[in-house]
Amino acid sequence: MAGRKKLPTQLKLLKGTQRADRLNPNEPMPDIGIPEPPEFLSEAGLIEWNRISKQLVDLGLLSKIDMAALAIYCQAWGRVVKYEKIIAGKGELYKTSNGNIILSPAMWVLNKAYEQVYKFAGEFGMSPAKRASVTATKVKDKKKDKFKEFGT
Repeated sequence: MAGRKKLPTQLKLLKGTQRADRLNPNEPMPDIGIPEPPEFLSEAGLIEWNRISKQLVDLGLLSKIDMAALAIYCQAWGRVVKYEKIIAGKGELYKTSNGNIILSPAMWVLNKAYEQVYKFAGEFGMSPAKRASVTATKVKDKKKDKFKEFGT
């Protein structure tokens, strides 16, 4: 049985729940930055990439090595946009050649895309439950005190 999923230190810091005895002293801390978007992103996926990546960097939650996770989130969002349009035009139900009414195949794709969006949004602290527990201070607003280490 798996326990709770471990949160990265940055999310613990934003939430205010970090404790020295629970922090991983060897946790990799990659430099904050926006990775290049992959070429395969749909138009809607790229729009979402550009919309969310700057905000995640400002919160200190995105580094260049996070490209794959962010790409999955954005591409899934692109599918949500695409299949919502299809369903809006053709409906949620589909009539088979036998005359049976079933859930549209587009609904299956849409539901899976929503699951992926929700899962990967949570990875970056973007779900309502994660956001409710985070007190974010923008990285660019934090001014480093060069003399703090000297006690002045």
